This record gives sequence, C-alpha cells and structure tokens, in this order.
Amino acid sequence: MRAPIFAAALSLALIPGPALAAAPAPSASLTGVWRSDGYGMVLTVDTAKATLFQTTSISCLPIDEATRVGAPRPGAAAVYRLSDGNTIRLRPGPRPDAATLHADGSAGDRALARLRRPPAPCGGPQPSGPVGAFDVFWQTFAENYPFFRQRGVDWAAQRRRYRPMVDASTTDERLFRILRTMIEPLGDAHTGIFAGEREFTGLRPGTRPTTRALGVRVKELIDRRDLRGKGRDFASGQLTFAELPGRIGYLRVAGFFGYATGSDFDYAADRARLAEALDAVITPRRRMRGLIIDVRYNPGGYDALGLQLAARLTDRPYLAYRKRARNDPGDPARFTRPQPIMVRPAAAPRYTGPIALLTSDATNSAGETFTQALMGRPGRVVRIGENTQGVFSDVMECPLPNDWSLWVPNEEYLTRDGTTFDGAGVPPHIRTPVFTEEEFAEDRDSAFDRAVAVLGGRA
Repeated sequence: MRAPIFAAALSLALIPGPALAAAPAPSASLTGVWRSDGYGMVLTVDTAKATLFQTTSISCLPIDEATRVGAPRPGAAAVYRLSDGNTIRLRPGPRPDAATLHADGSAGDRALARLRRPPAPCGGPQPSGPVGAFDVFWQTFAENYPFFRQRGVDWAAQRRRYRPMVDASTTDERLFRILRTMIEPLGDAHTGIFAGEREFTGLRPGTRPTTRALGVRVKELIDRRDLRGKGRDFASGQLTFAELPGRIGYLRVAGFFGYATGSDFDYAADRARLAEALDAVITPRRRMRGLIIDVRYNPGGYDALGLQLAARLTDRPYLAYRKRARNDPGDPARFTRPQPIMVRPAAAPRYTGPIALLTSDATNSAGETFTQALMGRPGRVVRIGENTQGVFSDVMECPLPNDWSLWVPNEEYLTRDGTTFDGAGVPPHIRTPVFTEEEFAEDRDSAFDRAVAVLGGRA
C-alpha cells in the first residue's frame, strides 16, 4: 500500500472558464497554469485554490481541488489543503516559469513548468462511455508506466487484442474484467483498478497480499512466541517494541501510516505520533547492543516516515536513494534527473549500533523504500528473511471518465550505483522462511531466531 499522492475527488468537468483563458504573463507569482515534469499532471493556481488535473494526449480529467491555507507571502511556499486533509506546497523556482510541488509524506519534489495556456485536451470534450474509459486507461499506462519491458508485457499488443472487445454496449462488469486481464500479467502490486465495489490490485507471482488477516496472524505469533507477551504497542498498534535478553531491542513496524488512527492517512498527525513513539523507544538510558527492526508485514505508507525512522538510526548524513520519474509519454526509458534523497541525523536521541532488518514478500512500498534507505547506513545492517515485494514508486491515482480510478506507478528508486530493485525486490543477506504455513503450524519464526543469533554473536 502506498499513501495515494492525490485522490480523484471531483466531478468529471473540464477546466473551469477562468483557467481555459491564457495564463497571465510569467511572473514570480504562482498564479497561472503549470505542468509537472512527468506524472501527467496540470495545475491551475490562483490565490484561493489549486485545481489538479490528470492529463494524457487524449484526456484532461480533474483529480482534486486544494484550498489555500494561510495568507500568501512573497517568495514563500504556498500551502494548499487537499480534500483528504493532507497538503501540498508550491514553491516559486529560480525563474518565473519554474516552481516545485511537494506533497505531504513524499520523498522529494516535483518540478513544475509554467504554461501560457492549458494543454489541448483540456479545452474540448473528454472521452466518454466504455470506449472512452478503455482509451484513457490504456493511454495513462502507455504514457507513464516505465516497467513494461521489465515485466514482459507488450502494451501495444494488449491494445490490439482487447480494444475490439469494447463498444458502447459493453457492461461495467465486462469492462472491468477486460482491464483487469490487461494489467494482471504485470504482476505489479502498485497497479490497480477501482470501480465501485469491484477492485483489483496486482501482485508479484508466487507472493502473498498484505491482507488484514495475515497481519493479525503475524502479530499474534510475534507477541506470543517471540516477545513472550512483553511487547509494548505504540502509534495505534502500528509499532511494537520489546527489550529482549542480552540487551537486544526489537521494533516491529506494521506500516508507515495510521499512527494517529490505526488506518487513515494523515501525514502531519502520523509524523507527530511516530516522533513520540521513537522518543519512548530510543533513549540515552536504553543502551542496546543490537536492534531487530521487523518490516516483514508492512504494506507501506509514507516514504517520509521511513526516512524519519532512519534519521534516528545514524549519526552521519548519507544517501538513502535517488528518485526519478518517467517523463516522456513516448519513451519508457526517459526519466527526470535523479533527485538525491538524504537521511540526516535527527536532533533527538539516536541508535547507531548493529541492526538486523527482517523482510519478506509482504514488505511493500514504503516498507521497501525504508529497507533501501538503510542500505547506505553507516554501521552494520544485516537483512534477514525473503526478498521484498518489488514496488517502490509513489502511486499515481488516476481518474477514468466513468468515475473509476487507476493505480499507476511511474518512478524508480535508484541505488548509489544506479540500479533498482523493482520487480525482484530487495534481497536478504541471510535467507530464511518467513510466515509460511509450516512455520505457523510448528510455531517457528526462523527469521527472528536468526536475527537474535546474529546480534547475540551466535551466527
């Protein structure tokens, strides 16, 4: 699960009248029309609101309308609140025709370029009906998804095969089946279709979805067997900490979201609750000789919360990863300039000793970017368990003209040497079974036991 950066929340109307007019002459003001570098996003900005649109070469559909928070200050970031309560920040760039956008909880920024007028698709009728929905679906993936070759899918061939099956009489049920059939071979847990009560998200072949039932089962095993009932929950149960024999600490992170409520995405509240929890866990008086961090069941959330945790685990700044987005609708191999994302030591007590990091195929999304962020950490980090799921990108939640929406990833998270773990996931140093039926049946937790042995000097 990735915290959606923007959710479709508006009726499917064209850009309203004032935005259809040519934008004012470039100035230091943020007012006007902007296009993101990559992401297919267009914004119309005035002093009261920012309206966001998802565009392709054939469509221009509204995503959200964000309301201005606070009074504008020359040269400062303008804050806008989205319909889900999270915020985006627009900051003027070094030139009048440049700006940046930062979304709550995201690692990094999006570059914006000023437009004199909205793109052509924003000025006319939008695709409609089953055929229109199919075309926008196909075009959105074609212009943004960077992994077709890696995932072994010929997207043009998918269109040739399935578009003749769709016409004005195609039912919602049949259209949903067709679209699902088209993206299922990607095996990508950051792809999905949401059509009212019908939902589908991808999954790497041979791996498990991060269901609530699995999470409950995992927590019961860990609390009873591994922690002997001595674990203490924080952040609405999303974090668990225990002190094990031999001065080994154990920190389970069941997601990088929901710290304030247990389920909702509220970055500001979650950030504050995470800080409180870490202040209770990482203290000057608690002198741990080793720390187990368990993200084996972690559906994801906010990348920035993973970086916040990593900042409590180092006394030196270092590169977490470099992030780039596909930015050429006609070429899946063209990307934005990689943006370095750093881990900087927190101004709070920190733990800098050895870490055993437990991972599995149920380590998803922000759980994986956190895993990658620890790869460059000064000091020892040993990964134990299984490969992670292999999905790192922020999720673009893109509207279709029939009130459905899509999940589409468009980013790569690069290591220092320029490689990625998309598809295969981050591999462990030490491979063990993780939460298999045999492990549950025999009351075993091989990865946990191996971590205790590694940190205790017995392996």
